[in-house]
Amino acid sequence: MPTSRADVRANPTADFAPEHFNKACVDAVRQGAAKLNLSHMDIISGAGHDAMFVGRVAPAAMIFIPCKDGISHNEIESATPEHVHAGCNVLLHAMLDAAGVESGE
Repeated sequence: MPTSRADVRANPTADFAPEHFNKACVDAVRQGAAKLNLSHMDIISGAGHDAMFVGRVAPAAMIFIPCKDGISHNEIESATPEHVHAGCNVLLHAMLDAAGVESGE
């Protein structure tokens, strides 16, 4: 156990450049949320998602939903069924838009 600050060392294990997601995918996610009258905003995530790697070889974007106390990527993460349902519907509408399919509500 360290006895002072001088005894603590940090060794980086990973360093990934930011991934800028596909504009059309991001727009489709925004439009899906707007179509469903859901509040939405762009955010920057420091999490290393599969989408970060997929985005280097194929169009990608991400959808985040609210979690209790803002905690995510943690075993105590908790989301309501309503928020999960809303996120799935945003994804549905984004995919329908990408496929060129008109959708109702």
